[in-house]
Amino acid sequence: MDSTFGRVTVTLPNLTEPGLYLSNVTAFDSARGIVQDFQYADANLRNLDLTDTNLITGRVTGLRADRVQFEKIRLDSVEFDGCDLATARITDAKLSRVVFRNCKIMGAAFTGVTLDNVLFENCKLDYSSFEQVRAIGPLAFSKCVLNETTFTGSDLSRAVLDACSLRLAEFGRGKYQDLDLRGNDLSTVRGAANLGKVIIDRAQQAELAEALVAELDVTFADTLDSRR
Repeated sequence: MDSTFGRVTVTLPNLTEPGLYLSNVTAFDSARGIVQDFQYADANLRNLDLTDTNLITGRVTGLRADRVQFEKIRLDSVEFDGCDLATARITDAKLSRVVFRNCKIMGAAFTGVTLDNVLFENCKLDYSSFEQVRAIGPLAFSKCVLNETTFTGSDLSRAVLDACSLRLAEFGRGKYQDLDLRGNDLSTVRGAANLGKVIIDRAQQAELAEALVAELDVTFADTLDSRR
């Protein structure tokens, strides 16, 4: 199942294909470290810690966890819908054909994560950080809130941000070639000077210039004290 955003087509998990049966699970414990063909719903947890775990072909809905720690995990063909994963810490992970839809992931930290065919749709990611994150395949953020979110040392080449809120979002040094930023207000982003070779509409030139001027902290001559 494919969804297209701008010039990017993301291949999403097809969890309704004929012959596929998802078993209800109440935990992600497995002796082999693999949980497959699963459905996990409506859990309210204090802690959700997963290390060296593979979640393959499944759906997670209505999950709320006060503390989420994913380390060295692999998610393949997994859908998260209506989940509250605020302040999640996701480290050294690989996500393939994964969608986060209608989720709260505010204040989360994605570190050393590899993304391949991943979609964040209608998610709140305010104050989150993406550090050393690599998009090795299609990646899209659609109708997401990314206010004061930071991207540092990441490769977002050919990714797309579609109709997102980017107030004070910061783009640190990284790779942004062909990052599609059309349809977003860029006037308050930080790190505008790092956004070389991105894709924008002509109307966004003024917004990007405004962001760059603010970043340079220039003084306009007409605001100077005229007194000598």
